[in-house]
Amino acid sequence: MKLLMKLPVLALVAMLCFSCTTDSLDDKADAIELSLITPETKTIEIEILELINNHRVSLGLNALTDMTLVKSVAFSHTDYMVDNNAVSHDNFFKRSNYLKANAGAQKVSENVAYGYSSAQTVVKAWLKSDGHRAVIEGDYTDFDVAAEVNTEGKWYYTNIFIKK
Repeated sequence: MKLLMKLPVLALVAMLCFSCTTDSLDDKADAIELSLITPETKTIEIEILELINNHRVSLGLNALTDMTLVKSVAFSHTDYMVDNNAVSHDNFFKRSNYLKANAGAQKVSENVAYGYSSAQTVVKAWLKSDGHRAVIEGDYTDFDVAAEVNTEGKWYYTNIFIKK
């Protein structure tokens, strides 16, 4: 009986540890401005991009091009998640609309994650999830990722994909 009571909590924790979204969601907090900064690329970010492209190529899909503007938008959200100590897709449509207006994107999706300590573990988790894998294997041309660590040493990730 105790296990049955813990299952909903475990399911919620699993959902919050990693998540993905596409343009089909409704944004409720469009008032937050994007503060676009492009931090220096971290080794973990390069590894994530390489692992994703290697996976795509192994399936006969096109490799994606990393894009500074996408990285800046991803960083703004990762920084937001670190500041709020919560993994989320808050303000996704703000990011999506910005990339449509400024990067020529026709379609935008993102994967987010929390707590994984290496590129291999976060990409592996995304690939094990049908929704995240669908984004990784989707019809996109460009992408980038931002990974930031909070004061407790836990990593937050935002991986944005666009199709031009």
